[in-house]
Amino acid sequence: MSLPTKPAQRGRLLLRWALFLAAALLVLLAVMAWHTWQLSTSQTTVPARPGVVMDAHAAASRLSVAVQQPTVWTPDDQNAKAFEALHQHLTASFPKAHATLGLQRFGQHALLYTWPGSDPHAQPIALLAHQDVVPIAPGTERDWQEPPFSGSLKDGFIWGRGAWDDKGNLMAIMEAVEMLLQSGFQPRQTIYLAFGADEEVGGANGAKLIADWLKQQKVRLRFAMDEGLLITHGMVPGVHKPVALIGMAEKGYLTLSLTAKAQPGHASMPPMRSAIGMVGEAVARVEAHQMPPHLTGLPRDMFEAVAPEVEGPTRWLLSNLWLTAPVVTSQLEKTPSANAMLRTTSVATVFKAGERENVLPGVATALVNFRLLPGDRSEAVEQHVKQVLSGLNVKVGRQPQVTEASAVSSSQTPAYRLLARTLRELQPDVVVAPGLLVGGTDSRHFADVSDATFRFTPMHAAQPDLARFHGTNERLSVDNYVGMIQFYERLLRNANEL
Repeated sequence: MSLPTKPAQRGRLLLRWALFLAAALLVLLAVMAWHTWQLSTSQTTVPARPGVVMDAHAAASRLSVAVQQPTVWTPDDQNAKAFEALHQHLTASFPKAHATLGLQRFGQHALLYTWPGSDPHAQPIALLAHQDVVPIAPGTERDWQEPPFSGSLKDGFIWGRGAWDDKGNLMAIMEAVEMLLQSGFQPRQTIYLAFGADEEVGGANGAKLIADWLKQQKVRLRFAMDEGLLITHGMVPGVHKPVALIGMAEKGYLTLSLTAKAQPGHASMPPMRSAIGMVGEAVARVEAHQMPPHLTGLPRDMFEAVAPEVEGPTRWLLSNLWLTAPVVTSQLEKTPSANAMLRTTSVATVFKAGERENVLPGVATALVNFRLLPGDRSEAVEQHVKQVLSGLNVKVGRQPQVTEASAVSSSQTPAYRLLARTLRELQPDVVVAPGLLVGGTDSRHFADVSDATFRFTPMHAAQPDLARFHGTNERLSVDNYVGMIQFYERLLRNANEL
């Protein structure tokens, strides 16, 4: 007589499961709500202090002259006069610095200034910048609103190649040092100013030589700070305040060659597989099978730092990454800049094959460039590519220039808090967060002589500004430049308390 009761039993069982799932969902939502509500800001609380008063036009004019020197580094040193003119300009513009600081030259044009500290036991620090600039892309000269090496002062901007990358940083550091000297300031720790001259081609003739010398002298830096991430506007979803991203690491660099060989001959009698076809398939496979994303390490640290400042639904997601990480990752992957923070990227950049349209080449080669995420070694990436190309008659080779991803500096140190304090004293509304630099800098050469390395340019930028980096119409606003000088001046004053 039990058959009539089975539907009722099943109904009660389903009801119990529904109630259980509903209760579990309510508990989950309550936990997420609690996580979102209890999340408190991690921002340093300091009294606001205005920046040093200065002659903005005079400073901008000095940067203008620096920009006018076409300091493109070449192996044959064909632009030596431009570098010499820049050095003469530095000497004339900053007389107190050149009378007080020691100056050494390395390689062709690299400079190292040494400002001795008052306490020989205080650990020194270093500020880095580079003198060289990238060349103007051929055929784009007429696209510039102002000639690329004019240094034109117009509409509140300093125009020209290098205004942003990286003479703005170099000149701002020197302006700050000169003002500090004029005020009678004496640093407690020795300060090194390292200005490479070949950063855009790897830094082997500049920053590396300086770092090697520091190592020989047994110098151990408290921190080194180089160009890098920016004070961003509207670039972190849900955050309406400016966000200063401090680069705590930079990605590595690897280029692999993909080479296929086939029978050369006339295009009228092609083989079943051509060399170009095999390499084309290899490139397609590699780009379709990217290294996996990781919302861990610095990307996660960054989102957790900004989460308390986020408004709207994004706050809910970022406050509960323990659960929502897959959803956040899937959204970030859709944007090139965010995707680059999450994974080792790969993209084909060079293709070499063939000379005539009716002749089959015997060899075809493609170069694929990888930017290595901290934690991904070059050997692992190469092995990944070989697995992806398994079964395809394509040889994988390494190009000579290989740089592993840098170590990750800690954001739980007095040095990092020094940067955060300096930023928030000058700009109380700025949100400071650790970040990952997807490009490369001279700072990589200082890994063996520094306890920590920061990659940060104290410059405000919005998304449209990024196209000017290494691009057309590079420029720096005078207001932005004044803020950079004020940052370096305050940073060096505050560093006395480290």
